This record gives sequence, C-alpha cells and structure tokens, in this order.
Amino acid sequence: MAAYEEQEYNRPFSFRIWAKMFPFFKPYKKYFCITMGLNIFLAGVDILVPLFQSYAIDHFIAEHMLEGLDLFTLLYVLMIVFQTVSVYWSVHAATTIEMNLGRDLKQAQFAHLQTLSFSYYNTTPVGYIHARVMSDTLRIATMVAWGLVDMFWALIYVVTVFAVMFFLNAGLALIIMLVVPGIALLTVYFQNKILHWNRQVRRINAQITSAYNEGITGVKTSKSMVIEKDNDEAFFSCTSRMHQAASRCARLNAVYIPIILFFGSVVSAIVLARGGGMVQKDLMQLGTLSVFISYAVTIFEPIQQLARLLSELISCQANIERVTDLLEQKPNVVDREEVIDKYGDAFTAKRENWERIQGDIVFEDVSFMYPDGKEYVLEHFNLHIAPGMNVAIVGETGAGKSTLVNLLGRFFEPTRGRILIDGVDYRERSQLWLHSQMGYVLQNPHLFSGTVRENIRYGRLDATDAEVEEAARQVSADAVAEKLEQGYETNVGESGGRLSVGEKQLISFARAILADPAIFVLDEATSSIDTRTEQLIQKAVEHLLKGHTSFVIAHRLSTIRQADLILVVKDGKILEQGTHKELLARGGYYSELYVRQFEEEAAMRVFSGEM
Repeated sequence: MAAYEEQEYNRPFSFRIWAKMFPFFKPYKKYFCITMGLNIFLAGVDILVPLFQSYAIDHFIAEHMLEGLDLFTLLYVLMIVFQTVSVYWSVHAATTIEMNLGRDLKQAQFAHLQTLSFSYYNTTPVGYIHARVMSDTLRIATMVAWGLVDMFWALIYVVTVFAVMFFLNAGLALIIMLVVPGIALLTVYFQNKILHWNRQVRRINAQITSAYNEGITGVKTSKSMVIEKDNDEAFFSCTSRMHQAASRCARLNAVYIPIILFFGSVVSAIVLARGGGMVQKDLMQLGTLSVFISYAVTIFEPIQQLARLLSELISCQANIERVTDLLEQKPNVVDREEVIDKYGDAFTAKRENWERIQGDIVFEDVSFMYPDGKEYVLEHFNLHIAPGMNVAIVGETGAGKSTLVNLLGRFFEPTRGRILIDGVDYRERSQLWLHSQMGYVLQNPHLFSGTVRENIRYGRLDATDAEVEEAARQVSADAVAEKLEQGYETNVGESGGRLSVGEKQLISFARAILADPAIFVLDEATSSIDTRTEQLIQKAVEHLLKGHTSFVIAHRLSTIRQADLILVVKDGKILEQGTHKELLARGGYYSELYVRQFEEEAAMRVFSGEM
C-alpha cells in the first residue's frame, strides 16, 4: 500500500477561500438569519437569568417578602418557555443548513467528477476522492451550521456580559478582565498545538481511507500473492500514526482544560472574597454579588469556545480548499461553448442534433505528447480508415497500444494535427456525441452492482428484455445467465464480483453489442477468456464487426490475421503497418513477434499435453 502524498493545506485564514463557499450558503440565507437571530435572543436569556436571580435575592429573600412573586414567576417561566422554543427552532434551522449544505456539496462534487478527464482518475486514488466527497463535505457542513452559530453566540455573550458587569461594578469586572489575557494566551498556544495534530489526524485519515479502499478492492490480488501480512502491517502503521496523533490531541486537551478550570476557580474565589467584603460593608447588594459569581463561573467557557471554534474555523479552511480544489479541477478535454450549445453536455444532451457516425476516420499529421510527458509518442502520423474497416493494433506489453484509441475516443486530443470523423474535425462535435457511438469492450471489464439484465441494458437503456437477451445470445452471454440461480435477474455483486473475469467479459460484450455503436473498440477483449469461450465469441465478433469501423488491441496475434490493417506499436510509436501477409513478408518486427508467440503457444500446447 504505497502512500499517496497529498498536498499540504495549512494556509492562514483567508476570506477569499471561504468566499468560494458562498454560492452554496446563499440558498439557505433564511435559515442563517433565523438561527443567528435566535442565538442573539438565547445569549440575552443566558445573560438575564443571573439578573433574575439577583432580583429574587434582593427583593424576596433579603427583604423577607413575597409581594410581586407571582408576576416574577410568570415572567421567569415565560422566559424559559421562549428559550426552549428558541432552542428548538435554532436547532431545526442549523440541522436544515447542515443536511442541505452537505447534500449540495456532495452532489456538486459528484456531478463535477463526471466531467473530468480520465487522466484525473489515473493520478488520484479513489480513497482521496471519497474523502473529499464524504468526510470534507461533512466537516464543512457541520462547521458552518453549528460552529459559526456557536461562535456568534459566544461573542455576543462575552461582550454583553462584560458590559453588564462594568455597569454593575467596574472594580470586580476589572478583576475578571485581568485574567482574560492570560486565558487567551494559553488558549491560543494550546489550540495551535491541538490544531496541528488535528490536521495530522485528518491527513492520516485520508491515507487510511485510501488504504482501506485498496485493501478491499484488491483483496483477490492480496490473497493470490499471499501479502495479507504485509497489507496488515502497512494498515497497522497508518492506524498507529493516527492513534499517536489523536493521543497527542487528547493529552493537550487533558492539560489545557484543567488549567482553564483552575483559573476560573481562582477568579471565582477572588470575586467571592472581594464581593463578600463589599456586601458586608453595604457597598454591594447580595444579589449583585450572585450575578458576578454566576458570570465569573460561566464567562471562561464561551471564551474557550471562541478560541476553539476559531481554531476549528481555520482548520476547516483546509477542508474547503480540498473541496474547492476538486471542484476547480479542469478536464484536459473540453468542448467549446458553441459545440455545447448545439450538442448539449453530459447532463443536457441534445440528441436531436447528433449526426450518425459513418465510420470514416482520418488521422491528419497528428503529433501527440502526454500532458505530463517530455517527448512525442506520435509524430506527423497520417492514417485513413475507411468505413467498416477493421484495424488491429499490436505490440508487446507497455508498447503504447492504447494511445491511438485514447486519441480516437478523445480521452486525449492531438498536440498537433487533427482527427477527422466523416470529414469533420471531431473537436467540432461534442465528446458525448462521440462516446455515445463508440462501443468499448475492455480487458478488465467493469460491471455495476445490479442484475445481469441491468448490466447489459446499460448499452441502451430503452432496450426491451427481448433485445437484451438477443444481444446476450449473440456472444454466448446467455450461457452465463442460464447457469445462475435467477438467470438474468441474478445480482452480479459489487463490480461483478460473483462472476469470473471471462463471464464479466461476455456480459460487457453483450452490452456493447446492444448499443449498436458505429465504432467498436476491443481492448484485448478476449485475453481473459478461455480458448473454448474465445472460439464461441470469435465468430460472433467477425459477424458483428462487419459494417462497423473497429479497432482491436490484440495480445494474441492469431486472432487478428483477418484484419484489414495491422498497426505495429513499439515504444509508443507506429513501427509498421499493413495486412498480416504484408507484414510477415517484410520479415520485420511484426514477423518476429508472430514467430515468437507461435513458438510459445506451441510449447504451451506440448506442455499441456504432457500434463
């Protein structure tokens, strides 16, 4: 489990970064106003409660009289009732913000992920994408819905309490004020330390998410290579580092909280001693002393809360940066505005404007360099493929056979030159238009969670059951369904985990056939199928590819002898091209590959016979 080094997000607080979230906040401004207004009221109630107690002490207890107690009780009860109702509506508004904001951020990220190019997924682990969509959005929503509101309440409470204390007795208020700078400095020191280790926890948590995802999705490889122990040790290392960072946070809190409580107790004792003396000398009423004691006990909690929430606010900025970085990722291939206006995009397709591809393809002086590359893998490449032509691309593993197909599918665009489809530069039409008319059968097929029928129907969502089953029959995928307990209605499991690679390949082939694409791309599509199954499917392939322009990336050279054109790739470049007979007659690289593979297959047959 190789660690993926993530960008560090530790910039100082910036309103510019937070402003990127304002479009997501705007739909819920009504709820923000409600919860802010109610928190002003709640801060006022929290301040009034000690004043009510002071009035009761001075007018009922000290005076030994009950006159006006009924009205006082009624007002006090009404205040508590309003407080309770306000808490309910404040929590309701904050919960609404949290749930809806979290949903909107997740939807925005998922929708944006659909628009990104394949290169983004090749370089970004699934675990890190998952952390952005799930963990980061949850923390942002929680901080905005609850943290900002709590900060607002704490600020209102602290400022108003000090104003009331100065109004009642400036001397005692100054005693409490003198301790505040020390509390603030301690809080800033400890919160910075805690923030540092919290960031470490979140960073390691992202690594754990990625490692966990790889451990589950790659379980077959792990078991076949007997590396369970190595995986376990690597995962244990990640969780141990997270445990150590979390323990540092806990120890810092274990020191910080008692210190603050100690200072709070000392201040309360000083206020009680000084205030008690003033009461004895009739310089202060007993009720006023009770107000100061109440405020002295409670004032440090909102101060701590302000400091803690400010640290969390700064820390949450890293979550916002991660989310906005994902949302600001630009695909490598983008349709122009006028193209989108005519053809639509992935979410609003204008199918009525889509021309049917005939299959005439021209590579016109194409040069190509990968975005992160330093040299051209294709230079001044020219090729004309007539409609219905079958093109095979061959070469050793890692030779770069997929480059042409990636360019044809517009997963990458030519660095120079252009590619014409039916005489038109394919950049004049949309990616969706092109992809909808290309059928892919990959070496490692992907099936979605669902039934066999549903997975085949992804080729054409409006296909009838009969059409689905006919597509399956043409490639012998009906044999897969027939041996399953519920036939076509059998759930294939996550990523088709209940089926063999060959069975998944057959279903993906049926899916491509059902789509009836103008262009077929078979990326070593029969390399994972046993010889008997390959013989069954080969006849179907030959029949189905007639009338379709097709590209076959082949590992077994024996399967592409009838191709109209064979392109031989080596070191990412087109080395030779021609028919099977022409290439053999030249005695070049293709001939060498063919003879070597023929000898290897013959040796395997002999070895199998001996076994």
